[in-house]
Amino acid sequence: MIKELMFERLRKIEDLEQRQLLKDIVSGVFVNLIDYQDEMNKRLEERIFNEIDNAEDRFDIYVTLSSKEDVDPIHECLFPMRSADIESKPIKIEKLLESFKKYKTAVLFTLFLECDSMQIQQLLAEQRHFSGRLVTTEGQVEIKVSLTRNTDYLQEIDRLYPIFQINGLPWKTINHPFAYKFFDVNLVDCPSLNEDVEITEIIIDLEEYEQKKRLNMVPLWNIERHTLKNVGFPVPAVDKVNFEHVLSLRKTGNQHGYLVEADEQSVRYVKRSDNELTVVSPQDKSGVWELVKIVKMEDEKIGKLNYELVSNRRIEHFMHKFASKYTASIKTKGEITRMINSFEVANRLELVDVDILDSFSGTSFSHSANPFLTEMIGDNGHKKTMLLKFKAKEERSFISNDILSFLVSEVQRHFFEYKCEGVWL
Repeated sequence: MIKELMFERLRKIEDLEQRQLLKDIVSGVFVNLIDYQDEMNKRLEERIFNEIDNAEDRFDIYVTLSSKEDVDPIHECLFPMRSADIESKPIKIEKLLESFKKYKTAVLFTLFLECDSMQIQQLLAEQRHFSGRLVTTEGQVEIKVSLTRNTDYLQEIDRLYPIFQINGLPWKTINHPFAYKFFDVNLVDCPSLNEDVEITEIIIDLEEYEQKKRLNMVPLWNIERHTLKNVGFPVPAVDKVNFEHVLSLRKTGNQHGYLVEADEQSVRYVKRSDNELTVVSPQDKSGVWELVKIVKMEDEKIGKLNYELVSNRRIEHFMHKFASKYTASIKTKGEITRMINSFEVANRLELVDVDILDSFSGTSFSHSANPFLTEMIGDNGHKKTMLLKFKAKEERSFISNDILSFLVSEVQRHFFEYKCEGVWL
């Protein structure tokens, strides 16, 4: 910029002899000086940015969805949330009939509905029964089924929160739009069957939701569980009360994020270095430790996916790193906007306005992505409503409301004095 300005001024000198003389001086001295200054400024900027270690990105959680037959068992980055999802599960007719006779919930299978959150809320509220057929070795029988939300994957997310707490790491809401759309298909009505009959196929008709039905779907994420034995014998910690258990990360990869999965009584705190985890524990004997490995995503290893990959990753920016490290609470609209725009998924929408209302009776498009935190804080009935108004930057898909809910839940995490709701404009 400065160089262009100098040469622009030179071109305005009418005396060509003076112009040439000055051009030689500027080109020989000042241009090199400006280049040197630019290089030094750039280095200074990098030093300041690197002053804040961004360890948070090692714990970014990515999720997607895949059909069961497309799940790669040796994939390096994405793993089934539940290992049982890729196992074949034949339906045991004796267990099914026993549950049915005792008026217990008899789950036939689990399915995925490619619906947005409003359609799912409506479906759950209606408590409808759908027709179906059991194809057995003795012929077909008519059945009635109902749908209830499957919470297996939400429970997997809930399990992570105490693990982050035990490891002394800040919690960041998991952005998992697919986990809310799994349903258990429950047997409601069925004629009597012999116990030696085998079910070969189950057919159900979800009427207007039939086109949204997806069978044998498996949610994936970049979390893998490991067990590691500590290196050598535990040594007394600095406090002379506890013991340090060193776990080597050389074989499992030191570029990934690791969490120790243990009960609160077994872990005092966890220390991290480049190649090791040190668990400070009251246990004085060597043992095997459960580790949650959050795999660093590499684009070339992802491969082809059935559904898009979404995450809770923040954009690399000095201000976001600074705010994450020094969690000073600033209660302004600008801070809420910065908070929302710090996430990569925020490029799909724009926060237009924030209103504080005594109560909100309209239709909220958000749901809590941290229900365990909401339960800890208690009833929201007496709180004012913080209404976050968004505008979509692209055509809304069946996960748009869940992305909005993720962002609203992140704001809610910092503004517990309000009940946060999100709406589209």
